[in-house]
Order: sequence, then C-alpha cells, then structure tokens
Amino acid sequence: MGLQGIILSIIALLVGLAGGTALGYYLHLQAQKREDLRKQIEADHVINVAHEKAQEIELQAKDKALQIRQSAEQEITRRRSELTREEDRLQKRREEVDNRTDRLEKREQALNKRQSALDRRSAEVEKLYEKEMEELTRISQMTIEDARKILLDEVEKDARNDMARIIRQVETEAREEGERRARELIATAIQRVASDHVAEITTSLVNIPSDEMKGRIIGRNGRNIHAFEQAAGVDVIVDDTPEAVTISCFDPVRREVARRALQKLVVDGRIHPAYVEKVLKNEQKEVEKLIVEAGEQACYEAGVSGLHPEVMKMLGRLKYRTSYGQNQLYHAVEVAKLAAVIASELGADVEISKQSGLLHDLGKAMDHNIEGTHAMLGAEYAKRYGVNPKVINAIASHHHEVEQESVEAIIAESADAISGARPGARRESLEQYLKRVRSLEEIANSYKGVAQSYALQAGREIRIIVRPEEIDDLESVRLSRDIAKKVEETMQYPGQIKVTVIRETRAVDYAK
Repeated sequence: MGLQGIILSIIALLVGLAGGTALGYYLHLQAQKREDLRKQIEADHVINVAHEKAQEIELQAKDKALQIRQSAEQEITRRRSELTREEDRLQKRREEVDNRTDRLEKREQALNKRQSALDRRSAEVEKLYEKEMEELTRISQMTIEDARKILLDEVEKDARNDMARIIRQVETEAREEGERRARELIATAIQRVASDHVAEITTSLVNIPSDEMKGRIIGRNGRNIHAFEQAAGVDVIVDDTPEAVTISCFDPVRREVARRALQKLVVDGRIHPAYVEKVLKNEQKEVEKLIVEAGEQACYEAGVSGLHPEVMKMLGRLKYRTSYGQNQLYHAVEVAKLAAVIASELGADVEISKQSGLLHDLGKAMDHNIEGTHAMLGAEYAKRYGVNPKVINAIASHHHEVEQESVEAIIAESADAISGARPGARRESLEQYLKRVRSLEEIANSYKGVAQSYALQAGREIRIIVRPEEIDDLESVRLSRDIAKKVEETMQYPGQIKVTVIRETRAVDYAK
C-alpha cells in the first residue's frame, strides 16, 4: 500500500472517530433524557407529597381555628355574664349610696336645727354668765383679775402642800431603804472586826518610889534635870504630885523615849549627865525597834502587804500618838478591817480599801514636825514611796481637802467615821462638846422663819421649830436640807447629825 492507502486509513480512522463521537453524543443525549425524566418523576412525587401535607395542615389549621373560635365565644359569654352581675351589684350599690345620701341630708338638717338651738342656748348662757359675774363683782367688790389671783394662790398653795407631801414620802422611803442597807453594812463590818479595845492613852507620868527621888532627878543646882531635858528634848515637871514626875513634849515618840529612860534611871539609881545621855541613846534605839515592829505588826493584823519599810516605820510611830484618847495605830488597823469588810460587801477593791484605811492617818505621825494637814502630809509621804495612786487619793481626801476619785476613798472615809464614832472610841472635852452644841443652834437660828432650835442626843440631832405663817411644808423640806448642808460645810464631827424641822399649825378660838 502506498501513500494512498495511508491516507485512506487516516480518513477511515477520522470517519470512525467522528462516528464514535456522534454515537457517544447520541448516547449521552439519551442518558440525559432519561435522567431528566427521572428527576421530573421525582419532582412530581415531591409536589404531590407536599400538596397532600399542605392539605393536611390546612385541615388541622381549620380545626384549630374552629376550636379557638369556640373558646373565644365561650370566654365572651362568660365575660358577658360577669359584666351583667357586676352591673347588677353596681346598681344595688348606687341605690344604697343614694339612700345613705338621703339619710345624711336628713341628719344634717336635724343637726343644723340642733346647732341653731345650741347657739341660742349658748348666747343665753353667756348673757346669764355676764350677769352673774357682774353681780359677783358687785357683791365681792373684786375685779376678775383679783379673783383669778386669789384662785391661783389657793391652787398654788394646794400644789405646794401636795408637792411637799410627795417629797417627804419619797425621801422617807429612800432614807429608810438607805439606812436599812447602811445599818446592815455597818453592823456586818463591826461584828466581823469585833475590836476588843476601847481606848489606850499614852501617859506622860513616871512613877517614882518616893518623893526623895525627885531631888536626885533634879540634881545639884538642877544639873541632872537640865541635862536630861536637853538630851531628850522634853520638859520634866517636878511638882507636888505625890510619887510621880510629869514629862511634857509635843512629840509622842520623844516623850516615850524620855519616859522609858527616866524609868530606867529611877530603877538604876545612877542619875548624872553622862549616864543620862547613854540611857537615852539606848532607849532611842529600843523605841525605834518597837516602832518598826509595831508597823510590821499593824500591817500583819490589817492583812496589808507590799508596803515600803519606811512607810511601815512611819506607820509604827502612830503607836505613840492618840486622838481624843484613841490610839491611832489601833485606830488605823480597825479602819483597815472595817474598810475591807465594807468593800467586800459593796464589790469594791478590798486590797486598795485596806491600804487606804491603814494609811489614812499616816500624816499624824509627822504633823508635829512638818507644817501642813495630816491628810496632805500623809499623801505626800506615801507618794514618795510608791504607794498606789488610789490609796494616795484616799489618804488626801478622807477629810475632803481634795476631791475623792474612787469608791475606795469613800469607803475609807466611812470606815474612819465608824471607828471614831462608835461608843467608847474617843473622849471629847466638855468645852469642845459645848462649842459644837452652840454652833449647831447658832446655825439653825441664823435662818429666817426659825422660832426655836434645840441640840439633842449629845449634839447628834438638831431639832428646829419654825413659824408656820412664814414657812410652809415645802419650805420646811428645803430648810432641813440647807441647814444639813451648812453643818456639813462648817463643822467637824464624828458620825452624822440629824436635822429635824417641825412645823405646827395651831387654830385657837374661844366660845363666848
């Protein structure tokens, strides 16, 4: 085959290719048609199914709409029934309101008529009142202002009497309760302390075996007695007192040293200046030991510990100090015990109260050497040695020279008064007693309206009789308070003083 055969082969190949392509395209078209037909059938099926569902939903919607409509109609019917009933109730209320309004109008008309009648009656009463007032004014010859003033005075007088009665009642109840409680505390304290001593007096007399010893005490030209007085710092009085010599000194410790030394010299019999000085020095040391022991013993008896030795030593000096015949060291211990009992009953600080009671008169051991009151001197001395500040305040304030800052200070003052005021604790001179009685009566008589005054019960009570036309019941209460306050401010006394004001009204007439 040559070139022609090759060309024919190529042409045949191309024709075959073209025919295959056409056949393939035809087959593709047929497949495409079948696919389109299948999709059309599926689409028609979907449409039919959707149409059926739509019809079903439409039927359900129609049924639901029918149900809703029926429910709405039922609700409307129910609301209409309720509205009908409400209208009926409102109609009834409206009728009731109308009836009530009618009744109120009728009552208002009746009240208006009654008010008119009352107005007329009030006018008539006012006219009658004016006529009566004019008649009363004419009869009494007083104006309305005068009558009102008299009426107010009477009312004020009645009110003052009632006020005074109430005040007396309240004061009586408070006083009875306070006195009852105070009696219990004081009785408990005194019973628990139960002091067995009444008074101890430091004597300045020295007994001698015979009056011949007085000459030996004086010595040749008085050299022995002068040497003794100069070394001891005391005055020796040799008088006509039989078998006794008196030692005089303002310092109780020096007086005690001199007394002990003179007793020893009298017993020994050797009395000359050199030996006097030796004996005095020895007795000075002995007395100082006794002072220290007395201070320690007092602290032990009072149950007080922790005090500085110098404070205890100064406290021991009170053994030789007396006040109105009462030994001051025993008094201090007794006050400490009383203060402890009262503090325990009241719930206060027992230790502070005991220290305050024991040291309250500490200044009396030095007030003869240093200027100042014993309360302030004792407080300053205690402060110097680190005593508790509350105790220092109690010492300084137990005679109200400074303000009391704690309940323990008040307890110490009360215990001091109890110890000094109990029977037999102190002796008081006749002159001081008479002076206190006269002072009480003078204070009472200095007030306006006082007719008479009498001091009773050894100056423990002042009884005052007032003029009833000048002092009423309320003024009597006020007068008793004023006098009691003035007595507290101007006088010094143990315990308390009762102030009694008596107002008596007497009506006297004669049958003729």
